[in-house]
Amino acid sequence: MSKTLTEIAQQLLDSHKKVQLIYAFNGTGKTRLSREFKNLIAPKTDAEDGQQSELSQKKILYYNAFTEDLFYWDNDLDGDSEPRLKIQLNSFTKWVLVDQGKEKNVTSIFQHYTDDKLTPNFSSDFSEVSFSLERGNNEHERNIKISKGEENNFIWSVFQSLIEQLISELNIADAEDRSTDVFNCLEYVFVDDPVSSLDENRLIELAVNLASLIKSSESDLKFIITTHSPVCYNVLYNELSGKRCYMLERFEDGAFSLTEKDGDSNKSLSYHLYLIQTIEQAIIENRVEKYHFTLLRNLYEKTASFLGYPKWSELLPDDKQLYLSRIINFTSHSTLSNDAVAEPTQQEKATVKLLLDHLKSKYGYWQEEQNHG
Repeated sequence: MSKTLTEIAQQLLDSHKKVQLIYAFNGTGKTRLSREFKNLIAPKTDAEDGQQSELSQKKILYYNAFTEDLFYWDNDLDGDSEPRLKIQLNSFTKWVLVDQGKEKNVTSIFQHYTDDKLTPNFSSDFSEVSFSLERGNNEHERNIKISKGEENNFIWSVFQSLIEQLISELNIADAEDRSTDVFNCLEYVFVDDPVSSLDENRLIELAVNLASLIKSSESDLKFIITTHSPVCYNVLYNELSGKRCYMLERFEDGAFSLTEKDGDSNKSLSYHLYLIQTIEQAIIENRVEKYHFTLLRNLYEKTASFLGYPKWSELLPDDKQLYLSRIINFTSHSTLSNDAVAEPTQQEKATVKLLLDHLKSKYGYWQEEQNHG
């Protein structure tokens, strides 16, 4: 049944689960959902618009595209020598950097994800940060422009430092024994897609670390995580227990659905990775054989199952019958030796590439992962 994002946010709020994990394609509405959920938890006056309520009154901490927008580059277009990442402090980042002085912890996390020779250098008021790199032989390159992936790692490092602190504080059962009261009203942490521009190895490490932090939480704090990445989803699915899993979809009329995914329907995402890598390697090496048609059909079947299509053939391109007959021709199990199908021709091998490209581009599971490679 289709719903508005507000109704889906309410569905998440009514769940009361410790962890809710949501898979959705890019552009589906994950960031808007985080905002709708925030508006249910906190009054409008709690928006980060300069008229903030006290930090200690906040009920939700969220990481999304708006969090990333707090960090933006001053590229020194005139001098072209001192690019700096500007920091527009909000209540949470101000608390981490200014009030608590956690810049060393942020640096440690950032260097762990990137390079221990790559160092962020904060200004005295924490309104900006520049980056330097030790290249060996006593060479020290200052004011470098880091990559988009490194930038995202830095922003996440600020957020992770904050999560570490708040979980540690809230794990102290008696509020009177905590070193600060700023998190006492916090009920939810909403993490929306912290994976943009990250390579797969860093993404896996980030997801494992996030799962470890969540598992370390002993308070009533609840977590909602959305992602477009099959890798991130799969790691979190396997690392976390007691969670509720969903798929968020947006329809052409602008309505949405949040479908709960149980059991093996979640595992299909990790199996997809193996199938697609195997088929792609065969295409690259021009050694597509009959069994690759079987793998391709399996990939379509798994995708259709996860997306809720009754027939895998519904995912095929417009000329469905043509491609269906070609795939079935190579995946049927004949019991008669004289009925054995010949090895695929070059044109038939090209069909494998066409249908794999179609599945990736139209249904979105793998496009972002290819870009990270």
